[in-house]
Amino acid sequence: MAVGVRPGRTRNPGLRSRRRREWLSTLAFLSPWLLGTGLFFVYPLVTTAWLSFTKYDGFVSPTWDGLDNWTFVFHDYPFFWPAMRNTLWFVVVLVSLRIVAGLVLGLMVVHVKHGNSVLRTVFYAPFLAPPVAGTLAFVFLLNPGTGPVNTILGHLGVSAPNWFNDPSWSKPALTLLALWGVGDLMVIFMAALLDVPQELYEAASLDGAGAISRFRHITLPHLRPILVFAVVTGVIATMQYYTEPIVAGQVASGQIAGSGNQFEPGYPNGSTLTLPQLVYNLGFQRFDIGAACVIAMVLFVLSMAFAAFLMRRGHGFLAGED
Repeated sequence: MAVGVRPGRTRNPGLRSRRRREWLSTLAFLSPWLLGTGLFFVYPLVTTAWLSFTKYDGFVSPTWDGLDNWTFVFHDYPFFWPAMRNTLWFVVVLVSLRIVAGLVLGLMVVHVKHGNSVLRTVFYAPFLAPPVAGTLAFVFLLNPGTGPVNTILGHLGVSAPNWFNDPSWSKPALTLLALWGVGDLMVIFMAALLDVPQELYEAASLDGAGAISRFRHITLPHLRPILVFAVVTGVIATMQYYTEPIVAGQVASGQIAGSGNQFEPGYPNGSTLTLPQLVYNLGFQRFDIGAACVIAMVLFVLSMAFAAFLMRRGHGFLAGED
C-alpha cells in the first residue's frame, strides 16, 4: 500500500475529472427545468409561506405578524369553514360524477357503429366553450323565471327549482355545468377503451361471460391507469374551482362587479363559496394578503395530501390490490 493513500481510495485525477464533466453536463441539461421550477414554483411557494406570517396589504412593506393570520383564518374568519366544506363537496361529488359520466359516454360512443364521429363531436364540443361563456349560458337556461328548462318543467307539471338562486340547488346546478363539459374525459376514456385487446372480449364471450363480467374483469383492469390519472387531475383542478361559481353568483344575483363595485362571493348564502374565491376576495379586494396566503397554503397542502394519497392508493389499485 502506498504511503499517504487511504485504504479503499485511489488517486485517479482522470476519473474525478470525467465524473465532474458528467455532473456538469447533467446539470446543464437540467438547468432549464431547475430554473423554471425555482422561479415559478419554489420561489412563489416560499414567498407565500413567508407572507402568511406577515401583515401585508400590497402597498407597505410586510411586517412580521407571527401566527395572527393563521389564528384569524381558522378561528375568527366566518367564511373559511363554509368554503372548506363546499370545496370538499365539489371534490367528492363533482369529480366522481365527471368520471362516471366520461366513462359512460366513452363506452357509448365506442360501441355505436354508425354516427360515432358525430356523437364524438357533439359530446366534446362543450368542453371547448370558454368557462365564462358556458356559465352564462347555463344561468340563462336555468333562470327560474324565464329560463327554457324551468318553462319546460312547468309545462310537464314538475315543480321547477330556483337553481342558482337557491342554496339547495346551486351546487347541483354547477355540477350539471361540469357534466356538460365532460368531453375531455370522454375522449381519454375512448382512447383507453379502443386500446383493450378484442381477443380478450372474444375469449370471455366464448366462456359465457356476460357484459357486466367482461367490464369488471377485462375493461376495468385496463382502465386503471386512466382512472387514477382522471381522479388525481380532477381533484387538483377542483381544488382551484373559481371561475364558474363566481360568474354564476354574479349573474344570478344581478350584481355584476365592475369598476368601484365589490361583489361578495358565494351567492346564494355562501352555498357556492370556495377556497380560491376567498384567496381572491382577501388578497385583491380587501388587501389582506397575509390571510390570503394562509388560505393559499391550505389549498397547497390539501392538494398535495390528496395527490399523495391517491397516488399511493393508485399503486395498489393498478396492481389489482383491494
